[in-house]
Amino acid sequence: MPAKTLEDLFIHALSDVYSAEKQLTKALPKMARGATNPELAGAFQTHLEETHGQIERIDQVVEAEGLKLKRIKCAAMEGLVEEGGEVIEEFEKGAVRDAGLIAAAQKVEHYEIATYGTLCALAKHLGLKTAAKLLHETLLEEKATDEKLTKFAQMDINEAAKAASK
Repeated sequence: MPAKTLEDLFIHALSDVYSAEKQLTKALPKMARGATNPELAGAFQTHLEETHGQIERIDQVVEAEGLKLKRIKCAAMEGLVEEGGEVIEEFEKGAVRDAGLIAAAQKVEHYEIATYGTLCALAKHLGLKTAAKLLHETLLEEKATDEKLTKFAQMDINEAAKAASK
């Protein structure tokens, strides 16, 4: 029987992002190892810790609102993680790979920002105040990570990649 309620949509989206975050916990250590810039590698490690916290927050949402997640695999994150892996495989270690890893990570962040923004809106419409608050915390973290990645790119990594390309 197809799902048809707004709550069904919320549970599906929450289940999907739970899968996405789980996939990310496996991808971030690879990205950290693949990075040349130690600050970028550290940022990936920091985001791994945040991601574990975001998974815990989803667990809190499920418990607080009495929800049951579906066992699904986030196809979007699977593709984004694969793209990050391709950067590691196709570019030798150095500034160009770091620039590619930043681009791949920002694609992930933009996906997560869109997803958590949607979840916050759905939670508000459904009157799930605890869920809305917890999901908003994660949304703010994802936006902060995206801004941090932009600063890395603008500060010196893209310039170093340009110099390495000559």
